[in-house]
Amino acid sequence: MRNSIKVAKWEFKRNARNKSFIISLFLTPLLFVIFATAPTFLSNLGDEEEKATTVYFNDQVGVYEAIQPVISEGDFVSWEVIETDNGPEQMKKTLSEEEDAAYIQISEDTLNTGTVRYMVGDDVDQSFKNEMNVLQQPIKQAQLQMAGLSTEQMQLVQQPVNYEEASVKEETETIPMEEAGGFPYEQAIPSIFAGLVLFSIVISGMMIFQSASQEKKDKVAEIILSSVTAVELMQGKILGYFSLGLLQVGVWIALVTPFALWKLDDIPVLEYLFVPETLLLLVIAILGYLLFAALFVGLGATIEDASTSGNFQGLVMMLPFIPFFLVAPIFSNPSGIIAQIATYIPFTSPAVMLMRLAVLDEWPWVEILIGLAILIVSIWIFMKLAGKIFQVGILIYGKNATPQEIWKWLRA
Repeated sequence: MRNSIKVAKWEFKRNARNKSFIISLFLTPLLFVIFATAPTFLSNLGDEEEKATTVYFNDQVGVYEAIQPVISEGDFVSWEVIETDNGPEQMKKTLSEEEDAAYIQISEDTLNTGTVRYMVGDDVDQSFKNEMNVLQQPIKQAQLQMAGLSTEQMQLVQQPVNYEEASVKEETETIPMEEAGGFPYEQAIPSIFAGLVLFSIVISGMMIFQSASQEKKDKVAEIILSSVTAVELMQGKILGYFSLGLLQVGVWIALVTPFALWKLDDIPVLEYLFVPETLLLLVIAILGYLLFAALFVGLGATIEDASTSGNFQGLVMMLPFIPFFLVAPIFSNPSGIIAQIATYIPFTSPAVMLMRLAVLDEWPWVEILIGLAILIVSIWIFMKLAGKIFQVGILIYGKNATPQEIWKWLRA
């Protein structure tokens, strides 16, 4: 074990000093922050440049008082209203001379016929007609008043019709979301954190593949194996890249946490994160890394040149990304048959369990324990198989190993 730790330290220091690793270490969270803030920034920038439309308003029935608060808030329309007594003929010249100007007339004829007469200049946006919907409610109210309805009758007529569905099943007590523990944030935040850990250390684990392949290509494996055994070398690589992944997670969290606390100021992120469930989720993430690390380190030892690796090696490298194809069915039905089956498949189990536990109100402990047991047994099996493949493959030069040759090594 002492030699494995030495190999782990050497792998960690060698990669931690790599310029490309250092750049990606700080660039990844920076890109995350940029993509998270860019839409809001661009939206606000566009709002600041938006110019208000000058609207000449000829109100002959007194509805502008009800419309004015809506226009002043500017949430639905961006108008600069100027009240006028001029008619349409008098306003034609004004609209032709001014930029982004319009004219609206509301008279008794509007209340009788329900037709609002308006004119717009040449450069007024076509959305102006839709913005005029803010006039509909005050005009309807004026029409009802003209019909002689009381205030209570007008409120009843203007009240929208609501639809309430009755269940055919026996009614059960409904617990408000707030009283149920703040879901989804209380469960989602620990799962997102564990998912970040899994993603980071698995990506770092994929570097094991390149490391073993490069040492074999440079023909330095024999020199290294003169000091340590093949099993110690394999264990050291797995441990070293695991530490490298944890370094990535630590830096990313340190850089992103202040931004998350700022954006989610109403949500106690740290309170939801430091809970006992987070420890279980981290164990699932680490087990997922060990499974894929065994595959990658064994696979790397079978390849002389990564650029010429065959379809078999490429398929193995795609295994960690299979759960991405199951996101929709799992989140739509986290207790469904697809989610349950994927929980018991070693290659999908870690990511699928993290996704399910992020949205389920009650954790299916029986399924979790079965999934963990299958995952642990699978890790033990794959570690043994990877040890056999690594021990033989790291010393074979000149070509990439075929699936048939790998099968022979496993049976030996």
